[in-house]
Amino acid sequence: MREAGTCPFAYPSAHAGQTGSGRPCGIIGGVPIADLVPDRVAMRLPTAPLAATGLIAGFGVAVASGSRPLGGVVMAACGIGCIAVWLRRDGRRVALTLTGVGLAAFAASHVLGHMIGAWPAVLIVSAVTAAACWRLSDARRPAAAPRLAAR
Repeated sequence: MREAGTCPFAYPSAHAGQTGSGRPCGIIGGVPIADLVPDRVAMRLPTAPLAATGLIAGFGVAVASGSRPLGGVVMAACGIGCIAVWLRRDGRRVALTLTGVGLAAFAASHVLGHMIGAWPAVLIVSAVTAAACWRLSDARRPAAAPRLAAR
């Protein structure tokens, strides 16, 4: 069993966020992901547009630049932002569920792209991902409550 606050990865040297063997680490530079977003931002920020933007912009950057890794960086940046909000606002279960939805959407876009074309596939999976984010997280945030109650 590992000590609290130590790196959870089996091979810490391969983990970019590792600050030294056995020393505290987070996923990003020693900071837990949930701490990347302040509470006041996490409670108000809708993640559906951010998640959809990550998928669409990531693909757009990959196509425009010819660099798939660069597109992946864009997608990952948006995904990490979403995960930070979900962890802070909704907890680990919702964060894991929606992360799985995003990863499944990314994989599905590749399969679907062979059938209907790349851009239509990316737009469809982005819409599905945004809907899941809204349903499982964004609609529950305090900033959305007054608008939902007014209906």
